Amino acid sequence: MKPNNLSALLLAGCCLLPAMASALPSDSEQPIHIQADTAELDDKKGTAIYRGDVVITQGTLKITGHTVTLVQGKSGDVEYFKSVGNQAYYEQIPNEGDDLLKAWGNTIEYFMPKDTIVITDQAKVSQSGNTTRGEKITYNIKQEQVNVGRAQPGSVSQPEPRVHMVIQPKKKSGTEHE
Repeated sequence: MKPNNLSALLLAGCCLLPAMASALPSDSEQPIHIQADTAELDDKKGTAIYRGDVVITQGTLKITGHTVTLVQGKSGDVEYFKSVGNQAYYEQIPNEGDDLLKAWGNTIEYFMPKDTIVITDQAKVSQSGNTTRGEKITYNIKQEQVNVGRAQPGSVSQPEPRVHMVIQPKKKSGTEHE
């Protein structure tokens, strides 16, 4: 591939990310950094595939994995990403004032229009000292709803028949007598 084509490919792939980091308004204003061994883009399909110890950052957003696939919708915004690796990783501050949300799993999928992350195979989500582990975790960021359970048979490398959660006690506010 000629150097000019490679530059165009990487630049086009970067154009897919801005909508991804919409959790904090300042995230989308930050530069996007992508590191990978290889990158390929299909303009017609609206996909970008990065392979080889991929690290994508923008503001508070960080995605890592062996392979990261981004899919662009008709509006031009990223509508879906899938990170695959042993362990794929996602982190971001979902809302102003929230603690960092961290997620690990052998497959992490983020459905942007639904603000939903699906983590499969050795799945773990952690935020504010609370942790959840299981075969499959579906987390709706905006609604703060978590479903944890079994994945499809044969889709995990290490079966975990039980869910494990650690929930921190709520902090008590100030004084009780005013």
